[in-house]
Amino acid sequence: MTREPDGGPALRHARRAVLGLGLAAAGGLLPLNDAPRAGPGAGGAKGEGVRPAGPGVPLPDDRAGDGGPARPARTVDTASTCDGVPGFTAVFPGSGLITNEYAHRHPDAADARVDPDWSVTSGSLFADRGAAWSGIPDSLSPDPLSRLRTGSSVLRVVTRRRDFADTAVRTRVRLRPPGTTARTPATDWDGGHLWLRYRSPQELYALSFRRRDGLVVIKRKCLPSGAADGAEGEYTTLAQAPFALPYDTWHQVEAQACTTAEASVLLRLRVDGRTVAEAVDTGPGVLSGPGGVGVRGDNSELRFTAFTAVRCAPA
Repeated sequence: MTREPDGGPALRHARRAVLGLGLAAAGGLLPLNDAPRAGPGAGGAKGEGVRPAGPGVPLPDDRAGDGGPARPARTVDTASTCDGVPGFTAVFPGSGLITNEYAHRHPDAADARVDPDWSVTSGSLFADRGAAWSGIPDSLSPDPLSRLRTGSSVLRVVTRRRDFADTAVRTRVRLRPPGTTARTPATDWDGGHLWLRYRSPQELYALSFRRRDGLVVIKRKCLPSGAADGAEGEYTTLAQAPFALPYDTWHQVEAQACTTAEASVLLRLRVDGRTVAEAVDTGPGVLSGPGGVGVRGDNSELRFTAFTAVRCAPA
């Protein structure tokens, strides 16, 4: 489990960043009963669980769970297409583990929970009553069912599909204040992020909708020219602005990537209906082709629901 650096403060190859005020969308916390709870044994070794920055939010456990797999049923939106490719809507029925890092590393193991739609390269992803959940974050490698350890202090969730080109990802999110673990100390970028045009862990766009430092940020990650095999991608900051959505309440978040007639990429981040950051990536390193979409979390317990990916076009 590694946490890649978040890139420097320089704003390169960016044209603009705009700030708007977000409107909080309150909602109820969704319970989950097949994931580790805080306390002895919940996060592995003592002291390995994320230490939240504020008071805990109770997680009601009002029904028994059988521990069975929670298989999200993907529905195809034939009315919205991305360059002729059907849109994507994720739903999370039932409760239990969807998939985790263990399944990513051991896909052929008999006890691996491999999901047809999602790959979790780090951490764990659970489902309950229509929402996806990180579980209580810790910094240890997940066990096969993520009952003892989640690894979700470093959460990386991406679709298996890689055909999303001009795409808007929309989802409702709810974050707890970020914490720390012995292996994942506090960083400015701790929080929640959406991925667009994900080609690999080294090539993607990351749109950060809530960071510990109170900024929203749009970044490109790509391999430097002439990079050797196995090299790490480098982040380039394309836009940033001060904006801190409230924790412990639901918010509507949207991230867009659209290729323009000039072969640049327009990127836009919206929170609760307001544009909070925008950039035009002119390269070098611009990611003009399709890729996956996903969710990233750092030192943060997060939930997301109503996740869709549909076609968008530059305004």
